[in-house]
Amino acid sequence: MSKIFRKCIFVFSLGLFSLYSMANPPLATKQQVGMFKNSKTCIVMEGGMSFYNAPVKDAVQKYWKSTEYEFIDQAEFEKRKTSTKYSFLVLMDGAYDKDPGGVSYNYMSLVLGDASGNLTRMPEFCSIPLSYSGDTEADYEYVIPVVVKFMQIHVKNLEKDRLLISLNGLRYYNKNGLKDKVLLLNIKKMASNADSPEKIKAVCRNKVSLLTTEEIQKELEASPTNKVFHFHVGPPQDAGAGRCFEMLFDVDGNLYYYNFRKITNDNPDGFNLNDFNNIR
Repeated sequence: MSKIFRKCIFVFSLGLFSLYSMANPPLATKQQVGMFKNSKTCIVMEGGMSFYNAPVKDAVQKYWKSTEYEFIDQAEFEKRKTSTKYSFLVLMDGAYDKDPGGVSYNYMSLVLGDASGNLTRMPEFCSIPLSYSGDTEADYEYVIPVVVKFMQIHVKNLEKDRLLISLNGLRYYNKNGLKDKVLLLNIKKMASNADSPEKIKAVCRNKVSLLTTEEIQKELEASPTNKVFHFHVGPPQDAGAGRCFEMLFDVDGNLYYYNFRKITNDNPDGFNLNDFNNIR
């Protein structure tokens, strides 16, 4: 999708996105995981000409296997949100963990209905950041199918390993080995200390390909079996604060690396040498 068209869509639907505060929603208990397995999952569509809806609908129809599901609008969500017989896959927009800069992010979240009707109190199974709020340059459609697959894997892990996940969050997955994997890294989302093969070679033994977003998408279309790809969420060029998120997935929805950090002048945006050290 062209950037100009995306900007037009954003302007049209600016007032229609879900605007909620991410005030540390409670992690779902094992009992609530059981309730999820017996729920109907409602896929909440965004209002207006949102470029989120089409890839989510396509990914769910192809890959959602965990529960019965239904696509609903936000008016129907308001009617159902207090019932625990429903779970919800919803785009949430809010500040991350009381971010002191007041920066907010778009998250794709899987939650269970709650009597309070408040999204910040709904038991959360998983939330994956997709972009900064209001970033009209963000390009995340291609990662949505992988996130849909990952969320179902994560719920199963939450059922058997909740304590470790509660302690580590999504960094729980950082123990997964990358020894034989080829890394498809986004060349436009690398920090300055790791933006060339020469700089990377000093800290990484894996085979690495530095690619554009479009080139990564083409690689994923071939369903590679031994490759993981880099998904980055960082600030738009005019933002002066915030965090960046670095993720490594494979096409089957397995998460191999997750990290986030505050962006500073000394520690700028992008996948950096510390990230490489973390995946050794």
